[in-house]
This record gives sequence, C-alpha cells and structure tokens, in this order.
Amino acid sequence: MAHPFLVKDIAFQAGLSTATVDRVLNGRAGVRQQTEARVKAAIRELEKQQNGLEIQGQKRTIDVVMEAPERFTEAVRQAFETEAPTFMPTTFRCRFHFAETMRPHDIAQLLDRIRLRGTDGVVLKAPDVPEIVGAVARLEQAGIAVVTLVTDLPNSARTAYAGADNRAAGETAAYLIGERFAESSATVLVTISSSRFRGEEEREIGFRRVLREQYPAIRIIEISEGHGKDTETGALAAKALAAHADINAAYSIGGGNRAVLEAFERVGRDCALFIAHDLDHDNLALLRQRRIHFVLHHDLRSDARMTFRAILARQNGADQKLGGSRLSAVEVITPYNVPAV
Repeated sequence: MAHPFLVKDIAFQAGLSTATVDRVLNGRAGVRQQTEARVKAAIRELEKQQNGLEIQGQKRTIDVVMEAPERFTEAVRQAFETEAPTFMPTTFRCRFHFAETMRPHDIAQLLDRIRLRGTDGVVLKAPDVPEIVGAVARLEQAGIAVVTLVTDLPNSARTAYAGADNRAAGETAAYLIGERFAESSATVLVTISSSRFRGEEEREIGFRRVLREQYPAIRIIEISEGHGKDTETGALAAKALAAHADINAAYSIGGGNRAVLEAFERVGRDCALFIAHDLDHDNLALLRQRRIHFVLHHDLRSDARMTFRAILARQNGADQKLGGSRLSAVEVITPYNVPAV
C-alpha cells in the first residue's frame, strides 16, 4: 500500500497501534477488513491534509466516537469534514471511531486509550451507562473536552451537548400523527434502536406524552434493540405486524426504515403515515420516493460547528463549562422543502 507517510502518523490518524498499521501496510495475514479500512481512511485523510487543508495556525486533534449505523456515521463524517476548514487558521484533524454496535465496556476502554494517547477533544455518541459516564469523567479530569453529539449524557462531566431537542422532536412527531388520525383510529409502530440511548428515550417520552394528553385514542406498539440495522429491525417489525393487525403508521426513532417499510409490504398492509429522523442517504431517497412522509431533521453541520467552538473554548482557557444544551432546531422536511445537506 504505497504512501508517503510515517507509520506513526498513520497510526495516530487511525487510532491504531503502529504494529497493527505495519501489518496492514505490509499485507500480513490476520488483519480484519474493518482494520484495513480504517488504515486506508487514515491515509486518505492525511493526503487531504498534505494537499492543502493545513495552513499556519493552531492544530487540534479531535476523536469522534460513535455507536450508530453506517448510514448515520457517514453523514456525521461528512458534516465534520465539511465544517472543519471553516475554522482556519485553526486546523482540526478528525479521527473517527465508528461501529454499528459496541459494548459499553469497549467504548469506555476506547475512551481511556484516546485519553492516554492524547487528544484535544472527544465527540461522543454513546449509551448513557455508568461505565461510559466514568470514562467521560476521566477525560474531563485530564483537561480534555467531551462534547456529546445527538444523544446526551446529562449526568456526566461532559463539556457540552450538541444536537437537537429530542423531546421536542418526539412531541412534533406525535402532533403530526395525532392530527392525521384525529378523526380515525390508528396504531403506531414505534421503533427504537436501543433503550440505552438517552436521546431516543427523550424522543419516546415526548411522543408518548403528547399522544396521551391530546390524542388518547391512538395506540402505540414499540419495538427495540434492532440497533438501527435493517436485518434486526426488519425482523422485529415483521413480528409486531403479525401480532397486531391494526398497525397502520410508524414513527421511526431508531432507523432501519427500508426494512420496516418492507415488513409492511410483505404483509400487504399500507403504512398511512411514516415519520423518520435524519436526512441520511437512505431517508432522503425514501422521502423523494414518497415512501416516508416526513423527516424530522436537524443540521449536523450546525452541530459540528458548535462542537468545534466548544473544544476551542476549552482549549483556549475558558474558565467555565459551556454546559447545558446547545440545541439545534428540528425541521419538518417533506419532499418539497428538502434542504441542501
């Protein structure tokens, strides 16, 4: 694998050991495909930097750690890579650590490795569990800013949260469904990727509250732990549809929307209203095909800008936490008002 870079620089960018990178570069056996992909991505990023992304000024390294489906992590990667050059002369070098599913223990270990290796900030989308909260505390105690992205860890020592008001997003979904079925019956399939994520829990709380108070005739059937993956989510949706013949709408909190729609189609049932989150590649296509009706969207580039500012403020000696929330607006997107993303 030809390249002009030092092994240690590739390892730093990829978040891997130099020994692992050396095995990949020399084509040795026993290397996982995912590891090889991380090395190739690191080399591409270093090539971008060498080709003119870096100019004189501060240089900051941030580590973006996320448990999420690939369609969403790629949208996040694009947002951060697009916004990073707007902060020049400060140069942000982003190292991405993505996985569709990770055990909390493994996430905590990864955060500890990042802390020991050194970084200027961590962007984190992870479950709200004690192991991860503890790892966040160790990062903050070491003077490393942690910004939670999309889903918060409100009881942790994190510097700031960047993302949407998830409870308001759930309330918006309930309003759209409630008004659509105000004079007819409805049973809504609510999909959650995992109950471990605070952001998804907040969406569900807001959704249930508005339906309970304003549209009590609408029933909810919930499925969870599909982790936003098509195969797992589709199987859960199929089981729910088989057990509940009255399901006629869907609110997808956790993704896997193609699989949910296919589950409706396999049983020959119409989904009269389908509401999803995030304008990733899949949802954009489904929206334009009129297979989903509304997307609750917030601007990931705005979240990226807020994240960079929070990390710079911490690194430049801000005395106080940026704390609380930095909430991005939730937009209701139809096929007629799709923003440039």
